[in-house]
Amino acid sequence: MAAAGVPERLTWAVAVLDPAPGDRVLEIGCGRGAAAALLCARLTTGTLTAVDRSGTAVAAARGRNREVVAAGRAVFHVLSLEEADFAAGSFDRILAVNVNLFWTRPADEELAALRRWLAPGGVLFLCWEPPDGRRAAEIARTVERSVAGHGFETEVRRATTAKGACLVGVLGVKAG
Repeated sequence: MAAAGVPERLTWAVAVLDPAPGDRVLEIGCGRGAAAALLCARLTTGTLTAVDRSGTAVAAARGRNREVVAAGRAVFHVLSLEEADFAAGSFDRILAVNVNLFWTRPADEELAALRRWLAPGGVLFLCWEPPDGRRAAEIARTVERSVAGHGFETEVRRATTAKGACLVGVLGVKAG
């Protein structure tokens, strides 16, 4: 069941990502901070770095998560993935929900960066909720091929929401 006011897809994605209390998590496309709040509740000693292109969304995310921001456990950046630059091995988990660049075009540079930013054994989780659920299999095939082509082991997981839409996640576990 989703927390009040939190879309079911975000509750599901955070549950599947399953961050440990001390993990360092990157959220791509954080929007207004709903998933960030769920993540930070689980990251009791870890940290969240979140990026989104929208200054309005990032301001809302900072406001929604002001306590963890003040405590230094979360930071939100107005930044596109293409502009981001983090040190190698910076994150244990990376989450992106409804970030279409991974299936609408080749995302070779972005996937190479994500692989570099993941610590050994890190997990990349890409999730979509197609409006009608019909494109779920197509999205999963496209993203799975792309992610696997960058050295990730992949696993597609699906869940059905109360609205009947299919959630598709491509879970990439960094090899080696």
